[in-house]
Amino acid sequence: MASLLVLAEQIGGELRKVTFNSLGFAKSAAATLGLDFNILLIGEDVSDMANELTGFGAANVYVAEDSSFENYTTEAYTQAVVQVANDTDAQIIVAAATIIGKDLMPRVAGRLDVGMAADIVEMLDDGTFKRPVWAGAAIAHIRVETERKVVTLRHTAFNPAEPSGGESNVETVDLDLDEDAIEKVNYMELEATESERPDLTEADVVVSGGRAMKDAAGVEMIESLADTLGAAMGASRAACDAGLVPNDLQVGQTGKVVAPNLYFAIGISGAIQHLAGMKSSKVIVAINKDPEAPIFQVADYGLVDDMFKVVPELEEKIKAG
Repeated sequence: MASLLVLAEQIGGELRKVTFNSLGFAKSAAATLGLDFNILLIGEDVSDMANELTGFGAANVYVAEDSSFENYTTEAYTQAVVQVANDTDAQIIVAAATIIGKDLMPRVAGRLDVGMAADIVEMLDDGTFKRPVWAGAAIAHIRVETERKVVTLRHTAFNPAEPSGGESNVETVDLDLDEDAIEKVNYMELEATESERPDLTEADVVVSGGRAMKDAAGVEMIESLADTLGAAMGASRAACDAGLVPNDLQVGQTGKVVAPNLYFAIGISGAIQHLAGMKSSKVIVAINKDPEAPIFQVADYGLVDDMFKVVPELEEKIKAG
């Protein structure tokens, strides 16, 4: 029976929040198309995580476990996705447009010889999708003509699924892996930035600073506000290019796309490159001394003032309760 297959993304033995955004899309799309949807979880020793996915309305949760999946590699994951997609007659194969999704799903589409729509924000029908282009200044309609389709989602455009009752069948799949192909790539190591703050793409609150931070003291001021709020810290491209903060904090078209419940844009002008990465935030607060700064056009609350004056005052009031 034809179905929809959605990839559950996990890292280090924990499900990523984007998985639940993907499930939100999958439930809606499957209902619209009259399909069952199934979940695929890939990893080593991930059976316990499968139980976290059984209450979201999927027909089946498929678990692909193998030592080859201890760490993500494109070839190993591609083989798992392709095999399960074929075994379940998946007409649409879905993943979030994360670093893993962007790397994996084009290979899956190529292996299946099907069309792909990337970074979509809406499905119009079984073959037409919307995706932002020109840094979000326009929306393109993408038509995928093949019967089967591969799709990656801009997760910020879809509400996370909530448990809906019931219990999905959990099944460990018997994979026929091409070990020779997998062994052509050796996983060496992951160099990850360690931080006690929330992950930038999954945080409920993000505090971002721009080039107006000027120096280390300005950066420390933004970091202090972020820590007071229990928030993630972000930055504009200009701040990263100036060497004020690491590039992995960049929010924008060429950085990370975020959609927290609360986003602070402090000392950020609001160039279209930055807006493409944060304008889906639920509430946007802008602080900038330039009253003509474009950021005020998208802000829900704006304050025209010197950030070095108002941010310490704001933090003090927050601490005072």
